[in-house]
Amino acid sequence: MTTSAYSPADALPTRGEFAAPVAQGPVRAALTVPGSKSLTNRELILAALADGPSRIAAPLPSEDSSRMIESLTALGVGIEKADGDSEFGDDLIVTPAPLQGGTVDCGQAGTVMRFVAPLAGLANGEVLVTAHETALHRPMSVMIQALRDLGVDIDDEGTWSLPFRVRGHGHIRGGEIEIDASTSSQFVSGLLLAAPRFDVGLHLRHTGERLPSIPHIEMTIEALARRGVQVERPAHGEWIVPPMRPRGKNVHVEPDLSNAAPFLAAALLTGGSVTISDWPPHSTQPGGQLPDLLQQFGARTGRRAGALTVSAGRELTGVDLDLSAVSELTPTLVGLAMFADGPSTFRGIGHIRGHETDRIAALARNVEALGGEAEEMPDGIRITPRPLHGGTWGAFHDHRIATTGALVGLRVPGVVVDEIGATAKTLPQFSALWGRMLAGEAA
Repeated sequence: MTTSAYSPADALPTRGEFAAPVAQGPVRAALTVPGSKSLTNRELILAALADGPSRIAAPLPSEDSSRMIESLTALGVGIEKADGDSEFGDDLIVTPAPLQGGTVDCGQAGTVMRFVAPLAGLANGEVLVTAHETALHRPMSVMIQALRDLGVDIDDEGTWSLPFRVRGHGHIRGGEIEIDASTSSQFVSGLLLAAPRFDVGLHLRHTGERLPSIPHIEMTIEALARRGVQVERPAHGEWIVPPMRPRGKNVHVEPDLSNAAPFLAAALLTGGSVTISDWPPHSTQPGGQLPDLLQQFGARTGRRAGALTVSAGRELTGVDLDLSAVSELTPTLVGLAMFADGPSTFRGIGHIRGHETDRIAALARNVEALGGEAEEMPDGIRITPRPLHGGTWGAFHDHRIATTGALVGLRVPGVVVDEIGATAKTLPQFSALWGRMLAGEAA
């Protein structure tokens, strides 16, 4: 199994096997990445529940956002494309309508299964909520129990998982409930997003010992506030949402900062420099913490004219990091750790075993397949750098695992990602952007 250095004339595949190009030298590029998946899907939900039409500018065109659009239209929401300024696709015009019964196919999208399930209780009619067979394992019992506690009629045939049927009656009373969201912050976000349409709003308490991915909850609260819904937080892990219709509004989606992670990491692995344009000065996205995290690996970072530039430092340093708030960045950071000057430990990420795949196990398996050393821990993973060789890097139907294989391949000849199409879940433009980066293109 071999691979050659990348040439600008090469067209990298978007599906199937991906022979990862080896960097010919320090990568130096300036790129723009498309909109945030997390923000796109939150704005779609709120627009569907709003008091009037909304325009969502620069949304992410991806499998996850397509699943959200298809799910909402299946429930009766009007969604149309409109010309926009983004190079990656059209704007979206969302027109609310009374929700109706139908079939919601979530594909592999956790945001769809956790965000649309509460809307099914607001529909008039029966809603079947299902998913791709590779995603039926994803945790849903917390949401099912929460909706039952709110009076929603759900038939899951005793499985506490997808698929299940919701017999919607056009409204949900709301009130006070408790949940343990230790396995996913999406349970909190899904309930908060729908809560303004509950008859009496929602008083939600988290009862678990830890709450992962807090930035995503902050993102949800900020999105609600932009539409006039002010969420009270009387204590940590407690939220009160008033009953009211969110405002229809024109919103612009930030670039997906987590999708920028492998491109910025490429600067460190190749001794180069990568600039991402339109980097927001403040963001609730977990990827907003990338500058600080990459600095701990030895990177130099700087901002100018609304762009973030990450440059390699003298050494790539091993780290010990708690990633509980930014767990989706784990695969990229593991890719960096494979080349560091010493071991790295990533903690607080036990919940990522329930993502598209068991990310900890998948990463460990891939690292070891290339000659590296990985130790799985109940709540994390430890990487000890070793001499690496080429081999197959399994995507495991996971977009972030797939992009990490391409990252590792910059330094290791012969790395082949077995299915680069997994990146279409949140970044179908990945292969094209990777090629542009390696060709040294500017945005």
